[in-house]
Amino acid sequence: MIRRRSVALLIETSNAYARGLLSGIVDYIHSHDAWSIYLPEQERAAPPPEWIRRWKGDGIIARIETKEIAESIQKAGIPVVDVSAARHYPGVPWVETNDAVIATLAAEHLLQRGFKHLGFCGDADFNWSKWRRNYFRDEVEKAGCDFHFYETAVNEMNPSSLENERKRIAQWLKNLPRPIGLLASYDIKAQLVLDVCRELEIAVPEEIAVLGVDNDELLCSLADPPLSSVVPNSRKTGFEAARLLDQMMKGEEVSEEGLLIEPLGVETRQSTDILAIDDTDVAAALQFIRQHAFAGINVNDIVRHVNISRRVLETRFRNVIGRTPHEEILRQRITRVKKLLAETDMTLRQIATRTGFEHTEYLTVAFKRETKQTPTQFRKGVTNK
Repeated sequence: MIRRRSVALLIETSNAYARGLLSGIVDYIHSHDAWSIYLPEQERAAPPPEWIRRWKGDGIIARIETKEIAESIQKAGIPVVDVSAARHYPGVPWVETNDAVIATLAAEHLLQRGFKHLGFCGDADFNWSKWRRNYFRDEVEKAGCDFHFYETAVNEMNPSSLENERKRIAQWLKNLPRPIGLLASYDIKAQLVLDVCRELEIAVPEEIAVLGVDNDELLCSLADPPLSSVVPNSRKTGFEAARLLDQMMKGEEVSEEGLLIEPLGVETRQSTDILAIDDTDVAAALQFIRQHAFAGINVNDIVRHVNISRRVLETRFRNVIGRTPHEEILRQRITRVKKLLAETDMTLRQIATRTGFEHTEYLTVAFKRETKQTPTQFRKGVTNK
C-alpha cells in the first residue's frame, strides 16, 4: 500500500479568502493522490502552534504572517509553500493574488463611473495593501485624476483603539472632495468605511462610492449598502499552492519566484452603482449598456435610447469612457463570460445565451480576440480541472 503523504495547512478558516484557498487545495487533492490533511484551528498572525515542533509530516502550506511562524516552519525542515504576501520566509515558493491586476480592475471600475477624484483606504502593515495602494495610485494618476489615501497600522487595530481609528477615518472622509470613488484594501476595511459614512450621514454611493476586495459574499451582503468587491481567484491560488507542494514532496525543483493569480472581475453591488459623468447623454448610454448588455443590444439600440446621432454618441462616448459603445458592450459581455466560465459548469451555448451572443461561434471568436485564449482554454486555466 502506498503511504499517503501528510500535509499540514496553517490557514485560518475565519474569512472568505482563506476558505477559498482551502477549497482549491481540496480540488487538487480530489484530482490527484490523496493526502492526509492536518488542519488545526489557527488564527491569522497567531503565535507558532506547539504541535509544529513535534509534527512529523511531509509538507506544509501556510499563510506565514510572522517571523515567529517562519522560524518554526523552517526548523521543521520539510517542503513548504507560502500563501502570504508578507514574505517572512524568503527562498520558498509562494502563491498570492496579482495585486497589480486587482488595482487595475478597481481603477477601471471607478473611472468608468466617471469619478475624477479617487482614494484608497488600507493597512500599512500588509504588503498586499501597500501594493494595491501603489498600483491603484499609478492607474489613477495615469488617468489624470487626483489621488487621496488613508492607512491604518495593524497594531492600532485592537478594541481599545478602534474608536480612535473610526474618528481618524471620519476626519479623512469629511475632508475628501466629492463625489469620490474609494478602493478599500479588503472587504472588512470597506465595511468600516461604510459604517463611518452612515454615522456621518454621507450618501453612498452618491457622495462616496466604496469598493472592497475579496468578495466575501456574506460580508458584502450584510454591508449597508451592499458592497461591491473585486473577486480574487482564491480557489485557483490554493490549487496552485497544492500543486507546487506536491512537486516538492516528489523531489522536483520548484521556482522560488512568486506565482501571482489574477482576479476574476468585479462584483457590482449598490455601494458603487452610480455614474459620476457630467455628460448626461453618455451617462444614459452607459447605464443603458449596463442594464441591457446581455440582452443582445447593439449600438443602434443605444442611439434610439439617448436620441442623438450615432456619430455624436460615439465621439462623446469615446472622449469620456475611452472606448466606443460597441467596445463597451463587448467588454461587459466578455467579463461576464469569464465569470461564468470560472464559476459555473454551464455549456458554451448556455453562456452565449446568458451574455447576449447570438451564436457560440461568435462568442468564441470575440473571446479569443480579446483574451488570446479560447473559452475552453480559459476555463481550464482558471479551474485547473
